[in-house]
Amino acid sequence: MKPLRRQAGFTLVELMVTATIVAVLSTVALPLAELSVKRSRENELRAALRQIRGAIDAYKQAVEDGRVLKTADASGYPPSLQLLVDGVEDARSAKKTKIYFLRRLPRDPLHADPQLAPAQTWAKRSYDSPPDEPREGRDVYDVHSMSGADGMNGIAYRLW
Repeated sequence: MKPLRRQAGFTLVELMVTATIVAVLSTVALPLAELSVKRSRENELRAALRQIRGAIDAYKQAVEDGRVLKTADASGYPPSLQLLVDGVEDARSAKKTKIYFLRRLPRDPLHADPQLAPAQTWAKRSYDSPPDEPREGRDVYDVHSMSGADGMNGIAYRLW
């Protein structure tokens, strides 16, 4: 008499245990993946804010150095973000060369509408507006995100 051969394959219990383990691991991995994406966007936001604010400060310094002309009633800050990319005429240059402050204007990484121009994704603060109530005006003193969400540090992105 031949011994019965056991058939190769998995039992229902083995499949259920495997499915349960995979489900538990995925419930742990999904929040970690979301956290990683949020951290990456926050890093992009920090870098973009640093880049734009640096360009605004460089424009202001160029005004103070006499390289960019300003009217008597102007604050010395750029009238628009696009001007930082387009450049301004160097008042000290005999050849009337341009000074450029940004290669390109970064988008707000938290702004979802890809149809808008990069300058429209940022909320702007005029020099004439108070810090607790920022609003647009005739110049760009600062920029911040228009996102209503809070960062991982608990501070709203619009306050960064």
